[in-house]
Amino acid sequence: MKRLKPVNVVIVGGGWTGLAMAAEVTRRTSLNVLVLERGPMHRTKDYASTMDELDYSIRLRFMQNIADETVTHRHSAKNPSVPVRQYGSFLPGSGVGGAGEHWNGNSFRYSPEVFRLASHLKERYPATVLPESLAVQDWGISYEELEPYYWRVERMMGVSGKAGNLRGKLIDGGNIFEGRREFEYPTPPLKRSYFMTLFEESVKKLSYHPYPVPAATLSEAYRNPDGISRPGCAYCGYCETFGCMIGAKAQPTNTLMPLLSQRNNFELRTGSWVRRLVKESQRVTGVQYTNEAGEEVFQPADVVILASFTLSNVRLLSLSGIGTPYDPASGKGTLGKNLTHQIMTKLNLFFDHPMNAFMGTGALGTAISDFDGDQALKGTEGILRGGSLLAISTGNRPIQSFDTLPPGAVPSNWGSQWKKTALTWRDKVGTIVLFGEHMSYRQNFMDLDPTYTDKFGDPLLRLTLDWTDHEQRQRQFSYGIFKNIAREIGAAAHAAAPPVHPYTVTQYQSTHLQGGAIMGTTRANSVVNTSLQHWDAPNLWVVGASSFPQNASVNPTLTVLAVTYRAADALIDQYLKHPGALA
Repeated sequence: MKRLKPVNVVIVGGGWTGLAMAAEVTRRTSLNVLVLERGPMHRTKDYASTMDELDYSIRLRFMQNIADETVTHRHSAKNPSVPVRQYGSFLPGSGVGGAGEHWNGNSFRYSPEVFRLASHLKERYPATVLPESLAVQDWGISYEELEPYYWRVERMMGVSGKAGNLRGKLIDGGNIFEGRREFEYPTPPLKRSYFMTLFEESVKKLSYHPYPVPAATLSEAYRNPDGISRPGCAYCGYCETFGCMIGAKAQPTNTLMPLLSQRNNFELRTGSWVRRLVKESQRVTGVQYTNEAGEEVFQPADVVILASFTLSNVRLLSLSGIGTPYDPASGKGTLGKNLTHQIMTKLNLFFDHPMNAFMGTGALGTAISDFDGDQALKGTEGILRGGSLLAISTGNRPIQSFDTLPPGAVPSNWGSQWKKTALTWRDKVGTIVLFGEHMSYRQNFMDLDPTYTDKFGDPLLRLTLDWTDHEQRQRQFSYGIFKNIAREIGAAAHAAAPPVHPYTVTQYQSTHLQGGAIMGTTRANSVVNTSLQHWDAPNLWVVGASSFPQNASVNPTLTVLAVTYRAADALIDQYLKHPGALA
């Protein structure tokens, strides 16, 4: 194996978290930082000439090659696992920027009680109401601690939005259920679409509280505190699964890479497939990877930061034998525990006139949080936590939106009658979505699959995950809300209660997977401490949504970056001055 010259800091993964950590360390220290990314480089100028819906949205050009590495899935520990051979329920990005290149840009903060959910539920409900298998945990940090970091991320991205709780004052038109904010959003809300206007007027009549979805897509030209300038959105509708062709959507490549590319103490090495972290005694000495030429390489480092996708973080720790694997039967061990995803239920509304829905952007929408968390829940609904409801205007591109039809409109989805009907309903559809909070359960976890391997012969990560009765009731509950809104808005909708079905890897639920290397206040209940430093190796930091003990209802990206910046402060201000365990 080829051994390279040591570096001060090596970071595994070139997405939001990896590049954010690199930007902080290279800015505030003289340490040399190396980022290893297995995918290619992405650039804004490349997107402008290659915005092809078939290529990016259907063939999923931005995603990891599932032939090289995938995951396996089973519904319970009693079931056999099978490989996921076609992307469906989530879409892991590949290349510099990761999923931060192809995301929609929804930029919500988590509500305060999410960070102390175990305590909150115990205070609100008697023990007999809480599911026996519930495994939610307090994070060990509070919303108040994270609030300055949220603001830091919002300024870096230039998030567009409207405050609803500004220094304790509730403001109509913003999210009045959000945690206290010290500052208004950096840029105003995006423009409202026709569908958003109809939705907003209707939900107000139902006494709900609509507000614009906070978006990492600029509503106007903006220069962030780092001096990075980006233009306002053109509302082309090519956001999800695409990189922004003009740079209006905040992505790692247009916010962080411009800074890093100018720093002499930074290096990015693409085509580097990390396969192991090497640990000796109580210290990680470096990483082993395979380069583009197929060579086996060992990169020594003083500090190792694991900053890849949630599933990759957990898999690399497992392959490296760092941490104690979780055993759901005994409840012992921590590595792999508390796997969560996200509940997503949607309803299409059909109108008798065009909606001009081809204009939009990934995070363009109006939301209501009246049912988020346990807002408005009376205790008789059969659920402990609800979700956020959005009317979205992401832009209905020609291919994917073509056959959105009322149920029963045609006998089959093929032939001349289907084409004619699809053209009739083209641009007469609006969509409302409920993103439900997914709590953690003891039976949902990750480990290494004993049978299936990747292209190198290394075991794949195995997901053991299924919906519980609680998630089924969340979906049923959402349809009751959907029906009321559809009736008020005056649109035709198929609002029958959704069928009960197990978790499926074929149905998209968002790319928001959390857990497996969760944070906490003790070694017994977590993989990393509240600074995201590994309990078993003080020079190893594991950043990303893998640290989340459970998922809130909304997009996790803003929270991922907030805890990343907090971890960077701990690394630079504490560990580098006095190397050792911080907790």
